[in-house]
Amino acid sequence: MKLKLFAVSVAMFAGMVAASAQTADKCNNIFIGGGVGIVSPMTPGFNEPSVYVNLQVGKYITPVWGVRAVIGGPFQTLNANEGNAYNANGVVGYKNKLFGELNFDAMLNITNIFAKDLSRFNVYLFAGPTINFSSEGTKFSEVQDAGSVLIVEESDAFKVRAGATVGLGLSYNITKAFALGVEGRFGVTPSIFGDADAYRKAEGTTRIALNGVWTIGGVRGKAQSAAAAAAAAGYVSAEAAQAMADEAVKNNPKIVEKIVEKPVIKEVEKIVDNVVPASTAIFFEIGKYNLTDKNLARVKLYAEAINASNDGSVYEVGGYADKKTGSAKRNQFVAEKRAQAVYDALVAEGVDPSRLEIKAYGGVDPMFFNNDVLSRTVVIKRK
Repeated sequence: MKLKLFAVSVAMFAGMVAASAQTADKCNNIFIGGGVGIVSPMTPGFNEPSVYVNLQVGKYITPVWGVRAVIGGPFQTLNANEGNAYNANGVVGYKNKLFGELNFDAMLNITNIFAKDLSRFNVYLFAGPTINFSSEGTKFSEVQDAGSVLIVEESDAFKVRAGATVGLGLSYNITKAFALGVEGRFGVTPSIFGDADAYRKAEGTTRIALNGVWTIGGVRGKAQSAAAAAAAAGYVSAEAAQAMADEAVKNNPKIVEKIVEKPVIKEVEKIVDNVVPASTAIFFEIGKYNLTDKNLARVKLYAEAINASNDGSVYEVGGYADKKTGSAKRNQFVAEKRAQAVYDALVAEGVDPSRLEIKAYGGVDPMFFNNDVLSRTVVIKRK
């Protein structure tokens, strides 16, 4: 069970690191912090608490997802509970044994999933692999009592142990750069106390800490994150992206749509000297497949560029729907209707049908900025 939990937690963290590696503006949304609290093994219940201190560094990939590394310690206490091993002087118990641990967390901000933009009060979950390091502590003595009592002896050998942790955090953003919060973390690893611990192979340990976290440059909300992605993709300048973010926040609720819509228009407006952009996107309302006047204007501009080009390129008109809305059959139907509507509009503007290829991909996972809404689209791209 412990191995499965460890494998799952490693996979979660690896997936988040991979997502982070593909995110633009890697220097943004990096945070550092620290905290102080208590830690106690659960053998079999809550033991006498010891001092726990942690330092952390991480990155918010989006307002919802993040990754971090946390180093913690320095003490744990194991009471002389019934069921622990014995030495010549009786039941073995420890006071303030030194240890260290390194946790790797994938973080999920539950509050920001539902908030229109960045929430001040945050509830978040985290999970990932952990390692602890300390002396071996105790090991079974080669000489044992003839009865049922287990005899252990001290061991100062260095030992590293692997496991997994999960936890829940509550925090409040005092400013965009600084937050205070409290976290509870539960982990399962082999015991740092060694064979003297009745739960030596899989000991549960609880930590509670009060943390302070400072984010370099301040935490980005949904609007700012989407605007940064648009700037990183080369659609607009960083200054223009920030202006879009400010406008989007001011004119809630359709934050991301406002930001993405403008870069796409700008991309089409860059049609000059008979050069056709490699692709463009037409966005639709939920369940709809009719073209608005704004979309028709965009299609008209793109059609004019195709007609003016002399390279004979063929363009795919691909229809999509968001996977989370509607059945697979309905999504395929909507995707087909959207693609047909754009195809018909291009032909109506004089584009040779032989230069167009119509396709429908049905419901898909988020295509732009991890937002399902933006999968309700038709993408026109040069093949």
